[in-house]
Amino acid sequence: MRRLLFASYGVLATLVGMAAGHLVAALLNPAASPVLAVGSTVIDLTPTPVKEFAVAQFGTADKPILIGSVLLGTLVLAGIAGVLAQRSFVLGAALLLALVGLAGAAALARPTASVVDAAPAIAAAAVGLGALALLTGGVQTGSRLSSTSGEPGGRAASEASDQSRPRRRSVLLLGAGAVAMGAAGQWIGRVRSRITAVDLPAATDTAGPFPKGLESRYDGISPLRTPTSDFYRVDTRLVVPTVGVDDWTLTIDGDVEKELTFTFDELSAMPLIERDITLNCVSNSVGGPYISSARWLGVRLTDLLEMAGVGGGPGSRRADQILSTDVDGFTISTPLEVATDGRDAMVVLGMNGGPLPRERGFPCRLLTPGLYGYVGATKWLTKLTLTTYEEQTAYWTERDWAIDAPVKIASRVDTPKALASLDAGKVVIGGVAWAQRRGIAKVEVSIDDGDWQVAELGPKVTVDYWRQWYLEWDATSGRHDIAVRATTEDGEVQTEDRADPFPDGASGWQSIAVIVA
Repeated sequence: MRRLLFASYGVLATLVGMAAGHLVAALLNPAASPVLAVGSTVIDLTPTPVKEFAVAQFGTADKPILIGSVLLGTLVLAGIAGVLAQRSFVLGAALLLALVGLAGAAALARPTASVVDAAPAIAAAAVGLGALALLTGGVQTGSRLSSTSGEPGGRAASEASDQSRPRRRSVLLLGAGAVAMGAAGQWIGRVRSRITAVDLPAATDTAGPFPKGLESRYDGISPLRTPTSDFYRVDTRLVVPTVGVDDWTLTIDGDVEKELTFTFDELSAMPLIERDITLNCVSNSVGGPYISSARWLGVRLTDLLEMAGVGGGPGSRRADQILSTDVDGFTISTPLEVATDGRDAMVVLGMNGGPLPRERGFPCRLLTPGLYGYVGATKWLTKLTLTTYEEQTAYWTERDWAIDAPVKIASRVDTPKALASLDAGKVVIGGVAWAQRRGIAKVEVSIDDGDWQVAELGPKVTVDYWRQWYLEWDATSGRHDIAVRATTEDGEVQTEDRADPFPDGASGWQSIAVIVA
């Protein structure tokens, strides 16, 4: 029972220390918060197959699960530290210091870390050790018990034990302090994450009127334009970077005639284009949710590259990639030939009529139609370096993902849902299909491995945008399998061959089962 009590002291002391570290991180750099720093390091060190498993099994909940796992492991070790402190405060304190030291080292190991990023770990150490000393009686716990244990009746030992037992008021104050500091850190984080009002000018090259989608007629089909709040998010960030437009810049360097740096105001004052583009993640499985469509506003990438003079730098090595870097040092590589082949590659400033939300890359991101996000859609962009694949490698290429990753032909059934229970009679089967840069000419549906039936297509937006579709089906009682496939405008039929997302995107027909009463 006494061990359990001291284990709880270790846990409480650690929670108080973590709360203090979180508060200091919220004021300086949220990513340096002890648990988040360790979690980010775990993400970087996790093998690709494990990452893909986590995304497939947990979806967008993978980050909360990771944070929870790191926190749970930390608290288990904190409990052990408390038990050790019962015997020797020095041993318990040493274990807590090791935990904090690990968090501090993880924070300082980040690509853009500075000495300041050690401050949250230092605060966690100071507050956590102070709390542990208060709760356990500090260095007196073991020594006084051992020196008085031989007194008659154990009275002195009992008194020593009473002295080492923290008052209930101290426990409550420490618990309240942990809650208060944690809440303050969260509040500061929310305040800092608010985007200062940004007025974006209208595009000089507009996308034109947007058609009405099939979702207005048939429930369950994905909206033709994804609401900003529903746009998918897949990235390595445990905390969204907080960047202000006043101190943000975009630099173009490397194999260029002249290095250029732009402020947000300078970029927004350039001729802007507006385009409707579908963006999808390479981790999306067949029929998966990691794809969305929006209207984007930004500067043509080629305009910026021409201003810098690509391929004219001293000692030019004929750059074949654009290495883009975000504000935290994360890198993505985009094939230069693809980015400059005439597609509407953009440095994006706005989304769906407003500025980019922080989760989508505020204040600026890269977008390359027809490529999966991991090679063409860097969020929180701050630098574009013209270089070669031989000279520099990006985050995902270091992890053996494909260098050139064009989006594969795909189609998805949105309605009915898999294993849905339906009433016999008229049923609308519907969804979306995509083949960026090529366009969708036809979608077909097969019921129970029967003949392929041509579905009705929704309005065409652009070849870089997904296409809605639907088929009216006279459903009969029983279990039925529904499969879908798409054909591009240049005649290629979506392959039936199944492939996992790694290393260059999933493929195969989606097939679902439904039960008709």
